[in-house]
Amino acid sequence: MELNAEILNAIRKENGVITTAQVEAMGFSRMTLSLYVKSGVLERVGRGVYALPDQARDDMFLLALNNPKIVFSHDTALFLNGLANRTPFIHSVSIPKNASLSVAVRSQCICYYVKPELHALGRIERKTTFGNMVACYNVERTLCDMVKDRRRVDEETFLTAVKSYAGYAGKNLSLLADYAEKLNVRSKIKKYLEVLL
Repeated sequence: MELNAEILNAIRKENGVITTAQVEAMGFSRMTLSLYVKSGVLERVGRGVYALPDQARDDMFLLALNNPKIVFSHDTALFLNGLANRTPFIHSVSIPKNASLSVAVRSQCICYYVKPELHALGRIERKTTFGNMVACYNVERTLCDMVKDRRRVDEETFLTAVKSYAGYAGKNLSLLADYAEKLNVRSKIKKYLEVLL
């Protein structure tokens, strides 16, 4: 069985994936996707998300596609903001305390639950290594989170975050102070940065 040309073009435009909603909007049924999966021309890579079988997967984008409330944080945000050299083996995500994640996501991510009113603080979008846009926290929010959750963060990653921020040309110390105040880590941030700045 061959993939319909219109669906194939849409997959290519969407960086290798397509959702059930997109296929239905094009006028095809869900059954079409099931038939493609059974014949092996498409692979189900998440709930309502399909990709070509031989395609490399953008795991960050797939996580974000299925879970619109997650924001990549901590070491994953450090990587997305260009302050860490390697992609974390397990991604860190933040979600509001009043939201829930599936067992599958909780088992493959380090999850941080934040107050709903602080969830959007410092939220930006960055490109993954595959070129897809995902939500993550900016550098200042990431540093505050690393300090706040110091006991849950790997020592090497924590030191990388603090040192990278100290040498970061785009740092915004007034924004950092504002975030540190809102996240109740002002004195801790001050202690770490006084040594490096």
